[in-house]
Amino acid sequence: MIVVAGEALIDLVPQKTGEGAGEGTARGLPVLAPRLGGGPYNTAVALGRLGSPVAFCSRVSRDAFGEALLDGLRAAGVEVEADGLPVQRGPEPTTLAVASIGADGSAGYSFYVEGTADRLFEAPDRLPDTVRAMSFGTCSLVLEPGASAYEDLMRRAAARGVFTALDPNVRAGLIPDADAYRARFKSWLPSVSLLKLSREDADWLGGTPHEWLASGPAAVVVTHGGDGLSLYTRDGAEVRVPGETVDVVDTIGAGDTVNAALLHGLSARDALSARALAALGTEGWTDVLRFAARAAALTCSRAGAEPPYAAELA
Repeated sequence: MIVVAGEALIDLVPQKTGEGAGEGTARGLPVLAPRLGGGPYNTAVALGRLGSPVAFCSRVSRDAFGEALLDGLRAAGVEVEADGLPVQRGPEPTTLAVASIGADGSAGYSFYVEGTADRLFEAPDRLPDTVRAMSFGTCSLVLEPGASAYEDLMRRAAARGVFTALDPNVRAGLIPDADAYRARFKSWLPSVSLLKLSREDADWLGGTPHEWLASGPAAVVVTHGGDGLSLYTRDGAEVRVPGETVDVVDTIGAGDTVNAALLHGLSARDALSARALAALGTEGWTDVLRFAARAAALTCSRAGAEPPYAAELA
């Protein structure tokens, strides 16, 4: 089983004229439609839709948004009551992320996070014996006190030999001290098996894939938007695959879909360990990266974070 740990939230996405119930603007303001989201949440849903056994590890509000988020996980086949790892619940409200969509479909966000349920996550006492891999990232590793709990969980999982994946998915507006966060990011790397990040994240964090590999990860994957993905491994291999051409509606959830597709592809090849990653070779990695590029392209072809099902990628 793959466990995805991190926040679940509601994206408020601007609607075009004629979409949904809105007609473009209300008194000059964009009409916003609520969509289920959050980087870890999207990753879990994508894994479920691809057919991977997956559980979600988080703290979710008991409000109407929280119930909708759990319903979305169940509909995708994601376990929310795994043995020893049930989704925690709280009376606090759900985090909101207001999206803005650029002319090229790229998404920016402003967040409403004060006093929300997911910030109060507490690390579980134990992990189920069936856990083969864990995925971490995004806001959940920034917002305290939950960030320290997720960090502790990551370190404990890695110490137990669990394959760990990290996508920092940097939201600079939520980071009060950039230098402190960059130092914290580096401190995570010895506990990371697979580091995935966007080119924009890499530029903001500083450093290079080879520097990060020297600190712990067995492999680093960098996404380049429509230009594809690059892979770097500890043994010196480098692989680049192009992006898939689609009519982009928006990029919401594209990077999260890449996370899920990488984990799904590696799991299908029984490659969820540093030794197995090294044995994949150029051909194996190329197949995994192409699969991830195709999955992300399908997500970009529709509004909001709507990752594809396995049948769409057959």
